[in-house]
Amino acid sequence: LPPEVVQAFGQVLQNPQLDAAFKELALTLPSETYLAEQLTVVDPLRIHQVRQAMRLQLALELHTQWVQIYENHSTHGTFSIDAQAMGSRALANMALLHLCMASTLASSSDWPDQALYAFKGATNMTDRMGAVNALVQAQHPHAQTALAEFHSLFTREELVIDKWFALQATTPDLEGDVLPKVRQLLLHHDFNIRNPNRARSLLSAYCSNPSAFHRTDAAGYVFWSERVLELDAFNPQVAARLARALDRWRKLSQPYQSAAQEALRRVAAKSDLSADVREVISSALGE
Repeated sequence: LPPEVVQAFGQVLQNPQLDAAFKELALTLPSETYLAEQLTVVDPLRIHQVRQAMRLQLALELHTQWVQIYENHSTHGTFSIDAQAMGSRALANMALLHLCMASTLASSSDWPDQALYAFKGATNMTDRMGAVNALVQAQHPHAQTALAEFHSLFTREELVIDKWFALQATTPDLEGDVLPKVRQLLLHHDFNIRNPNRARSLLSAYCSNPSAFHRTDAAGYVFWSERVLELDAFNPQVAARLARALDRWRKLSQPYQSAAQEALRRVAAKSDLSADVREVISSALGE
């Protein structure tokens, strides 16, 4: 990012007249999916690398401002659900995320420790999720501790455990390790592919994670085709929704495009495919 853009971000952070919720929204970079929609030819890995580099640059160059934001806006005292308090929590969690990201290049940083401390001491779900998300996004070892404790705390809360699965499926994929993690989670005792919400929380979340789904070895597309066919056997509606993950395969650059087409044809080849999935696949293939 040019210095002028970084400076503009810093000015937004430091402007006392701007609402915290507005700052959090204004400083959120466009998603990888949105960026892909603006392009004629899409290289998912390239988009991911550039966007991550921008996030890291903002984390490093605005480090002092992020520290101030976190100290000024983190939850203190009684939990409140008014708009001002909600905006402050959102902005504080954004700051914590950037501080943990910056720590990946500074081994002496104690921000991951502070994030884990914030997770353990959180008095509300927003702050608890914000802290564990910061650790997961930064891919710090503390993330595993926080995820394990999160699961233990909310093991009886179905919707919260859905978030637990989704959080892991949407981790930035730097080493190709998200898909193996998702395959592991398929075997988790709390995962049931016949539960529509649980299936979406893991499978749909993974397929909406561009850097993890669009792999040069096509393993993400193979996984997608396997799960679409598995779901189609007992829940065609959920399978059809998952099938739409490759609707825009023609915009992909190579080798993604050819691999995506092959995966679509693999699904289309099933003779007893449901009408729901058949419609989605045929439309994608233009048949």
